[in-house]
This record gives sequence, C-alpha cells and structure tokens, in this order.
Amino acid sequence: MTNPITVLVVDNEPGFADLAGEMLERERDEIVAESATSAGAALEIIDDRQIDCIVSDYEMPRMTGLEFLERVREDDPDLPFILFTGRGSEEIASEAIAAGVTQYLQKESGEEQYALLANQITNAVSQYRTETELRESERRYERTLTTLHETTRDLMRAGTKREIYRSAVETAGEILDVPIAAAYAFNPTEAALEHAASTRESRELVDPEMDFDQGEGHVWEVFSEGESAYYEDVTRDAEAKTLSRSELIVPLGTHGVLVAGTEDVDGFDETMTELLHILAANTEAALDRAEREQLLREHDRTLTQQNEELTRLNHTNEIVREINHGVAQASTRSEIETTVCERLADTERYRFAWIASSDDDPPEPTAWADIDAAFIDRIRDDGKQAPELRLAETTLEEGRVQVVRNVLEADGWDRRRKEALTYGYQTILAVPVTDTERAYGVLLVHVTGVNSIGDGELEVLAELGETIGHAIHSVERTRAMLTDSRLELELAVSDSRLLLNRFADRTEGAVTIEGVIERDDELVVFVSAPETADLTPLEEWASIESVSVVSEGEDELLVELTVTSSPFLETLRSYDVGLKTATARNGTTTVVVELPQQVDARSLIEALREGYPETELEARRETASSPSARQLDTHLEERLTSKQFEALQAAHYSGFFEWPRESTGADLADALGVSSPTYQYHLRAAERKLVTLAFDGSSK
Repeated sequence: MTNPITVLVVDNEPGFADLAGEMLERERDEIVAESATSAGAALEIIDDRQIDCIVSDYEMPRMTGLEFLERVREDDPDLPFILFTGRGSEEIASEAIAAGVTQYLQKESGEEQYALLANQITNAVSQYRTETELRESERRYERTLTTLHETTRDLMRAGTKREIYRSAVETAGEILDVPIAAAYAFNPTEAALEHAASTRESRELVDPEMDFDQGEGHVWEVFSEGESAYYEDVTRDAEAKTLSRSELIVPLGTHGVLVAGTEDVDGFDETMTELLHILAANTEAALDRAEREQLLREHDRTLTQQNEELTRLNHTNEIVREINHGVAQASTRSEIETTVCERLADTERYRFAWIASSDDDPPEPTAWADIDAAFIDRIRDDGKQAPELRLAETTLEEGRVQVVRNVLEADGWDRRRKEALTYGYQTILAVPVTDTERAYGVLLVHVTGVNSIGDGELEVLAELGETIGHAIHSVERTRAMLTDSRLELELAVSDSRLLLNRFADRTEGAVTIEGVIERDDELVVFVSAPETADLTPLEEWASIESVSVVSEGEDELLVELTVTSSPFLETLRSYDVGLKTATARNGTTTVVVELPQQVDARSLIEALREGYPETELEARRETASSPSARQLDTHLEERLTSKQFEALQAAHYSGFFEWPRESTGADLADALGVSSPTYQYHLRAAERKLVTLAFDGSSK
C-alpha cells in the first residue's frame, strides 16, 4: 500500500504501546504509529487528527477496550478497530464481535504476532478506504443526478431550441468538469452541423464560426451514423477536424450532436460517458418537445382545415368502395392489381399508383397506372438502391403503412428529386397488401403536397391493403384447386459453409447431388463427382458420418455420404420444398427447388439466407405436373413401406436401373447399412408394387 497508514496503539502500559508501534512500523513501511495510554487520551487524538486504524488493549482503567470501541463507533461506524489483548476468552471474543470490532487478536510472546497484526491492519484499512471512496463516489453520483434532474426540468421549461442547447452544454461542463462542452445543430438546408452553444470555459477553445459540413470530421460521422462515439486520442487521425484531443460525441437524434472534450488522452471514464448519454437523451426529448410546439404554433389547424380533411376522407371512402366492387369481379391477381392502380390514379386526390410484388427480392413492380414506363424502368434499374423498393421492404417487415411526408427533404430520396418535381408529387404512401397468412406486396400511392395525409385516410388505405390481400388469396386458392401448378426457383449459393461447395473446392469439375434419402436422424446423399476427386478430407468433416464409393465410371464417381447435419436440406424439408437439382462448381452451388402453392418464396429465401447469407435468386418459373403423375406419386407412397421406398430411391439415384449398371445391389446394401439379401428383398417388393400399380391401377 503506497499511502501512509496512521495507526493509533492504545495500551495502559506506555512501554508496550510504544514497542508495538515500533514493531508495526518495522513490518510495514507505510505504517506510521502513534501511542496512547488510555481510551480518553486516544479519543482526544482522534478528534485532532486523521486516524486510519485503532489497535486497542482490552483491560484499561476507567474505560475498557470494548467501551472505547462503542465511543469510536458513535462517530465512525466503519473505522478499523482491532482488539489486541492479553486476556483471551470466548466470552470477550463474542462481546467484541457483537460490538463491531474489525479484528480480534490475542497478545503472544515473540515478534511473529506483529507481522500478523500488521497484515490485519493493512487489509482492514484497504477495505475501509475502498468502501469510503465508493460511498463518496456514490454521493457525488447522486449529486450529479440531482443536477441532471434539475437540468431536465429547465430543459422542459425552455421556450426555444437555443435555450435548450445552452442549458445542455452548461450542465455538461459542470457535471463532467471538462474544458470543452459544445452543441451543434443540424441545418437541413445547408446540410451542415452548425455551432449552437458552448460553455464559457470553452469559448476560447471552440470557434463559434466553425461548422461541420457533410462528411466532415468525427462530429458529422457520429451524427450521420446515429451512434455515439468516444475518441481517446484524436491526434492519431491527423486529418480529422476536431475540437480537442480526447472527445466524447453523442448524437441528439435529428437535431444535432453534443460534444465534450479534454486535452488529456483517454480523459473519460464509464461514469462520465453514462452521464453525458443521460443528458443527451433528456436534451433530445426537450428538443423534440420544442420542435413539436413550434410545429403546432406554425401549423395551427383551423376549422376549415378540419373540414377539408373530412371531405378528403369521404372522397377516399368512395374510391375504396369503387375499388372493392372492381376487385370482387376480378378473376386473377393481375386483374386485381391493375384495377386497384387504375381506380386510385383515376382521381384528383392521387397522382398515380403502382404495386410491388413481394415474390421478388427486391420487390418488383407488377402493375401501375397513370405513370409512364420510364419511371418504372428507373426503379427496376436502381434495384435494391431504389428508395421506393427500400420503402416497400420496410413496409413488409413492419407490416404497417409507411409514409414519406416530403420526398424533397427525406433522407435517402435525393435521387428522386427530379422525378418528384416532374410528376408533381411530394408524399408517398406505402400500404402492405396482406391477408392473415402472407404478404403479397406493397401498394405505393404518390400524392401531391406535403403532410396532406390524415390518420383517418391512412386507416382506410390500410384496410384497403387487407382487402386486396384477401382478394388475391381467394383467386390464388381457386386457381390452386383447378391446377397443380408449382413455383420453381433457381438459387445460387456461394457460401463456403455449404457442404457441396466445400466438396467442389477440393475437386476439379462439377459436383452434383443425384438424390437424398431421409433416414431417422441422418440423411443419405448420393453425389456424383469427377473420378479424380479426393474423398479423404470428407472423412474428417464433423457433419459427415461416413463416405463410400457406390460406383466408378469412366470419368466420374458416384459417392454415398451419410450426413448427420445439413441446415440447407433441413430448411427445404421444413418448408416441404422438393430439391430437383443441385450442382456445385467454382465455389457456387446452383440449386433448383420446387415450391408447393402454399409456400411463400420470399419466406423460404429469407430462411435459407439466415444460415447461408450468400444466397441469391437467379430465376423463378411456374411448373405444373399432370394429374396421372400426381396420382402415381401419391399411390406409390401409400403402398410402399419405408424400407421399400428407400431401396427404390437408392437404386434410382445410384444408376442401378441404367445399362450398363452404374452400381450393384451389394454396393447399395453397403451404402444403406443392410445385408445384400435384405436389400434385394425390399427392392423386388418395391418393383413388384410399382409394376402392379402401373398396369392394374387399384390392384395390390
């Protein structure tokens, strides 16, 4: 312990008190001992100077050691007090502990006892000082919080934003005790952060004329990202535009930033950081309130405006009734979407409307009215960068109506400024088209003017989106009952974690899945690969239980892999999606899957991307199977046992039915882990039932 420790040794024998003090000083350099021959004298010393620890005898005239302890505890309940007595008994020890003694030590002959006593003293004082510092820190923290609460009341009473900024920086300088505290307000017209306020102490260090333009300095970076940042030493970035050497910058929402700085390296601790965040949150709330009040003052709604809104709402209701009537007569999804767009665009209320389908990623425009194809082509060309499609994705994710109040000022809409002025719109509504089961897309309506959409109109349009969704669901369900159409997706998976990609990376040529058999908790995957493929690494992979060669051709191998875990295939199985083909080449696996009518393509792709982010949709196609093929599949699964069906699958995937045969019954028996006679028995039974079904239909 580096700081001196003042120890008061109290004993009615003067020689012993002095001796004990000298021994303690020898044991620890940091100990400074003083002596007293009575409890009364000791109390006078305690009143005059700072004592870190008391070592007291028990038996003393006029006042015993325990009585002395009680007097000390009246003034300081936690001051270290060690009872060092030659009279030892369980009764005394019990009384001492009950009275709150820190340590109890019995006097013995020899110098060893002083080493123990010195150790007890240093430990007790260290704990005492730590607890004292903690309590003082808590008191300072409480005082700081009180200051913050008082500031919050002042912030909420402030009438203008300038007053709020000034109060915030003065409080920051006071509670953090830093030389620099400043606030910068965002000017959307100039696209810059302008100096709003700084403390008196920082006026010589902060130039009020210095602003931060777009993309300039750490201050702008924090504001644009919307996340606070702490820079321990900004001199590491010589080109950065800064206020001080160590800076803590906290954004104030869309209003600006609060900056605290010091010339010390790493000048902020966790408590200072937390306090500035609390102050910033209160300041942001006050600025929000001031802004709302300012807007209310500037946009005081009159009775005329209310009547105008009511008129617009009635007009919207009439439009929706006409749309509902037209939708009810439509027989296809395309007719429904076209009817909605045409009826909305054929009014003075809305400039034009279009629908983006959620079946594509990003959503793809599928129907529009009263807008030329050039506008739609621009959106398609921009792809995921198009702000309209990002708006559509947000609408689908949140499942509620989204509004862009002013395209000319909204973040991320700079590229649409020309179109907005050309086509005469400023507000955009994005309405989710959904039913209870799935989302079909987003209806985007472009409106003239700014902030011209009321809550009532939003509710009506939200209900319209649900009506459209239910109508689409109804026509698609009817279509599904009449046809057995399925959606076929072609996906490209470039994720290195995919088993097939890992296999292909170690092989010159393509690797293809020929078939998959589900067996209890594992999958048997038949894979074709070039004859030069090295299978040795596969045996060491944790996800593969066994590897065996089923057949060897002139230029390729047929390999059977028993896989214990395949998230990709398990995801397809959970969605009841059929795997048609899967071929890996040059680090990318091209997968073709077939979706039943009830499966949402977007949901499947998102589920696959959770495990394999580098999954992209390459193509989508509509397919249809004949009724006879559909019936044959159903009857075959009903009549074959699981072992027979498995044997038939294995024979098909392994080329057993090819001529010349690419595999033998013995190969397949080994692959499935059964004896050759058993495999032949199940295969013959499956073949007999398949032939019987083909020729006799209902015969068994």
